[in-house]
Formats: sequence, C-alpha cells, structure tokens
Amino acid sequence: MIVCGDDGLAHRLAHELRNVYGEQVTLVVPPSDRNVRPPVVVRAGTASALLDRMSAAVNRAAGNGTTGGSGEPGLRTRVLEAAEATETVLAEAGAEQAAALALVYDDDETNIRAALTARRLNPRLRLVLRLYNRRLGQHIEELLDQASALATQVGDTGDGSGGGTGDGGGSGAGSGFDASTTVLSDADTAAPALAATAITGTSKVVQTDGLLLRAVERQPPAPGEVADPGLYTLALLSATSSDPAGADGSDSSGDQGPRLLPDEAAVAAATGRGTVVLQQVSYAYSGTSMSAGRGVVPPFASIFSRRLRWSLAVMAGCVIALAIALTIATGDHPVHATYLTLLDLFAINDPAIGASTTRQILQLLSGLVGLLLLPVLLAAVLEALGTFRSGSAVRKPPRGLSGHVVLLGLGKIGTRVLTRLRELDIPVVCVEADTEARGLATARRLRVPVVLGDVTQEGVLEAAKINRAQALLALTSADTTNLEAVLYGRSVRPDLRVVLRLYDDDFATAVYRTLRAAHPGATTRSRSVSHLAAPAFAGAMMGRQTQILGTIPVERRVLLFAAMRVGGHVQLEGRTVGEAFRAGSWRVLALDTGVGAVGEDGRPSGLVWDLPSTYVLRTEDRVVLAATRRGLAELLGRRRGERAGV
Repeated sequence: MIVCGDDGLAHRLAHELRNVYGEQVTLVVPPSDRNVRPPVVVRAGTASALLDRMSAAVNRAAGNGTTGGSGEPGLRTRVLEAAEATETVLAEAGAEQAAALALVYDDDETNIRAALTARRLNPRLRLVLRLYNRRLGQHIEELLDQASALATQVGDTGDGSGGGTGDGGGSGAGSGFDASTTVLSDADTAAPALAATAITGTSKVVQTDGLLLRAVERQPPAPGEVADPGLYTLALLSATSSDPAGADGSDSSGDQGPRLLPDEAAVAAATGRGTVVLQQVSYAYSGTSMSAGRGVVPPFASIFSRRLRWSLAVMAGCVIALAIALTIATGDHPVHATYLTLLDLFAINDPAIGASTTRQILQLLSGLVGLLLLPVLLAAVLEALGTFRSGSAVRKPPRGLSGHVVLLGLGKIGTRVLTRLRELDIPVVCVEADTEARGLATARRLRVPVVLGDVTQEGVLEAAKINRAQALLALTSADTTNLEAVLYGRSVRPDLRVVLRLYDDDFATAVYRTLRAAHPGATTRSRSVSHLAAPAFAGAMMGRQTQILGTIPVERRVLLFAAMRVGGHVQLEGRTVGEAFRAGSWRVLALDTGVGAVGEDGRPSGLVWDLPSTYVLRTEDRVVLAATRRGLAELLGRRRGERAGV
C-alpha cells in the first residue's frame, strides 16, 4: 500500500496500516527539510517548558511513562522522499503493482492531480483521497470510478482474463474487482467528536449517508441506582477517571484503561466505572439543515440598533397619539384624522388658518414631530446601509454574551467544528489571527462573532469573553499556541472546560495528566485529528465493500462504526448475532434490510436495531457494527496470498 502526504495524517495512516493491519507500506513524503515530525516524537520547546512549570507547581510525582504504542515492532515502511506524487514518483513507489493508494496531502488540487495520474498508471488501483471540498469530492469520485470501469472493460475484452468468482484474490477480476475511489475528509471525520467533547453532556454522534448513531457517556451510578444500559454498552471508561492525576486511557493503559465493546459479564463486574452506551441507531431523515440559509437576509433586530428601534417606536406612538387627539378635537373619522396628522407631520398640509385653537396646536405639534422624525429616518437609512455593507465584515462579540464556546482557529478543522456547533444552536465566538482564513466566510454567513488577533497576545481572549465562556476549543495547527491559550484561559477561569488539539499522543497524555492534576474540578480533553481520522482512511483502503461511517473517541482510544455486507466475512457469515460478537473487537449493532426502502409515512424504513442474539447472519445481509481498530483490521485484513497477488 502507498501513502502520499505532507503532514501528520500521512505518518499516522502509514503507522495504522503497518502496525494494525500488517500491510507493507510505501510512504511518500516531502524531502526532510520540509517534512513533518513523525507521530512518536515529543518536541521540546515553549509548550514543554510551560508544561514543566505546571508540573512543578502541582508537585506531582512522575508518571509511569507510557509510549504511544507506535514503537512496537512491525513491518518496515519504505520511505520515498518527493515534493509531489508525480507520475515518475508513483511509478517508483510501485503504483502499478500496489493494491491501494492514499493521497492525503493538505491541498485538494495536489491530491486530485495525483489521483488522475495514478488512475492512468493503474486502472485497477484502489484510491483513497483526502478532499475538503465535499461537492468536488463527489464529482471526482464518480469520474475516477467511471475511468476505472471503462479501462478495465477494455483490458478484460483485450486479454479475456480475470473472470474469477472466488474469494477475491488479487486486485480484482471481472465484476468482482475493487478499484474503487473513496473521498474522505479528516475535518468531517473529526469535527463531530471535537464538537461533542466541548459540550456538556458528552453526546457523541455519527451521521453519514442517511444513518444516525448516537452514543452518550454516562458517569458511574450512585449506590443503589441502576444505570440506563441503552441499546448496547460500547465501552467502559478508565478506572482512573476519578483520579486527578490519572491518564486519559489509551491502548497502552492495560486493565486500568478503557475497555471497548465489553461483554455483559465485564459490564456487570465493572462497578464504579463510567460507560459509553449506544442510545440510537436510525435513519437521519433528509431535510433542510438547521443552519441552511441562516444569515442570508439579516433579521430586523440586526439591521437596526436597539436605540434606533426604540426611537422609531416612540415616533410611531406620537403619531398615533396625535391622530387620536385630532379625532377627539374635531370629530373626524379616525382614518381621516390620521391622514391629516401625517400631512401635518410631513409639512404638506394647508395651514389651519381659521380653524379652532386645538386644531392649530395639534398641527404645530405634528410639524414638530415631523422635524424630529427626519434625523431618525436618516439614522435608519445609514444603519441599514452599514449593516448590509458590513456583511463582509466580522461581527464583534455582544456585551452580555455568556455560556458560549470560544473556538480558536478557523482552518479546515475549526470551520467544520464551527458549522457543527451552530447546527446544535450553541453560541460560538471565534478567534483567528489570519484575516484570510477560510473559515471567516463561514463565520460571516452564520453571523458568528469573530475576534481577529493572535490568541497569545494579551487582551484577545478577554475580547472573546473567555471569563464567561462555557468551553474553550483550541484547534489551531500549532501545539504550543493551543497549550498557551488553554493555560491562559485556565488562569482566568480555573473551572473552564477545555479541549486541545495536540499532534503527539505522548505529549497530549502528559499535558492531560498535568492539567487534570492542576485543575481537578475542571474538564480537560486533548484530541488529535490525525488519530481520529487515520482509522477511517485505513479502513477505506481495504475496499468499498466496507463503509466507514465514522469514529468516536473513548478517552484516548477510538471506536469505529462501519457498514458492510456479511458475505465474504467468515467471522460473521452463517453465525448468529450472539456468536458473531467478539468482545473487545466488534459487535453487530443493526441490520439494514433495505437501503432506500420507504415506509407508509414516506420516511426511510428497514433498519432493525433490536436484533435477537439468535438471528443468523446471511450472506446478503448488510449490517452496521462497532469495531476497535484491530478488530476492524481483522475483519478487513487481506490474507497473505492476497497481499502477494496470488
């Protein structure tokens, strides 16, 4: 397998394929002077110095030093240095003989150019692309699949080979080959988990291709209480979760760490440990997005200021009062009296010469109100013009804002998280240093307040009302910036809920433990985008017969949701649901009896989530399951003969 990329996701994906799936990997990265750090290197610098000072302040005993799990022995990865994945580079990497190619450069255009070249070199090559633009990704996926199908038809017609119907040896024969193209986005994969981590309630949602899976984290029940088990217990949380100095459990935490997909006996025996339970498996009904169209036409309240709205209301009240007074004084019909009042107001009525004194006084008062109305109308026009003109400008946080989420960074990840938070109707204030950041347009469209400035500078977080915020999400691409912002936020508000985006697992674990020890009463989470996204990319490289729906973080481990056909998987085919369940590896959650089926109410139907344990899985069944990284690798992993192409 070949992985091409220029940032941490490429290294993480190569590590996943080699150490979890046991695949032979060729990694194509930029030359050393432009290369990113590999996943297991802990950088010393500003962040480490800040961390050391914090550790000394809390006087914590040194931990037992975990490794990120990345140093375990495995197959060697061949590293090829090249600025881009050109035709020559791909040929040298072995694209003509490879089973799959992942293009995970940070730039969409670079990935598309390399994908077109690779498809020309090997029409049967399985492609996985990292694209941020969703709509473009759909078109590229269709285009590359069509090109592969046409080229394969020509090849099969020319040599008459490859008509096998066996278990899937080689890169595919006849109609059974899998030269699919899968387009994924690390931002879309990680955004729901990052957004959920910042929200009180710890709800975890996976939504893709019409399916909705919702899990929730539950704290240990009080003595005498019975916890709601939900549909299934997906995980037992770390036994050290109540220990301020305890590590956020990872794969190397042993029995004290989180346990994914436990059986009933393990759940019953795990008293005092929190759980992650599955609450819902259903179709996500199509409809208008909660944020669709929001902010296209500003509401009346946002066009005019509060002071101007009050002024207009007072002027309207004066007109009504004058009309009523004129009706009483002259006996006119209320409509005619209102008409005369408006004529007097705009100074276009005849002078009330010879009329009663009351009528003359009312006319003078109407003229005076008309004079006062002119500057109010002028202010309204200027404010309206200013509002529409500033549609391209960012909004400032309102004075009384509280209970919001402060989001640092409006890059690819931050933009997706912002959209997700607004879909949940959670107030957000963004902080961004780059005036050309891609997320600023989204913030304007959603009318989200933005503070432009370097978060490490004094006064920037204060402008974002950090002292009244519910949570702080530090999602910039710089670990030191994220750490510095979190430390400063905690100095302003010690109980602030914080979520850090950190690259290195060892460093993230050390940061987490120290922040927990320094602020035991506050919630702290550290997340790596590449750690959340790499399992989905690795699963996609195994073929399209299995669709990775999404991932959810369980402390520092990852649980994957996938949809697959039972046929071809000996661990599932012909077994009952109870027999197919393997604790710590995978569990069947639901049976999809008819994708696209429509019920009597016009909504999708056919998803059976309460499967009896005695139900026998058939070859044609399509199931939704939860799996660990290694469990999914066992389900999807190719046999040695298939790797060799026999």
